[in-house]
Amino acid sequence: MLSFASLFETTAVSIMLWFKAFHVISVICWFAAIFYLPRLFVYHAMSEDTATRERFKIMERKLYRGIMTPSAVLTIIFGAIVYSYNPQYYMASAWMNVKLFCVALLLVYHFLCWQHLKLFRDDLNVRSHTYFRIFNEIPVFLLIFIVILVVVKPF
Repeated sequence: MLSFASLFETTAVSIMLWFKAFHVISVICWFAAIFYLPRLFVYHAMSEDTATRERFKIMERKLYRGIMTPSAVLTIIFGAIVYSYNPQYYMASAWMNVKLFCVALLLVYHFLCWQHLKLFRDDLNVRSHTYFRIFNEIPVFLLIFIVILVVVKPF
């Protein structure tokens, strides 16, 4: 027979797992957008006609405002909730501190995407499609590193 305390603990763990699942879902959505937006920048930088450039401006804005930023916000909220379930463990874990640093780098990247979006919006972009092809690879390395940190916990 389960005691009230063990039932409460089981329920708390179950709720935390739901938050963890929503954290992973929001991370996936954020990365999908963070991979796609710079790819749109590549094609936008290569475009030569006004109609195509205007179409890219709309796509970029909707992706950034409608998917990328809300997913980033939800990632942080759900991550903070999961972190709050065992802050002593996470604060003492070197892998978590490195992961949080990588997330901070992703937020800087997110902000840089916003800066590029504004330059494209105002027809002030001077970067080539080659620059955006390289820029597009940065979050790939961060994702690989973060997944290894979370799964393997190497330190």
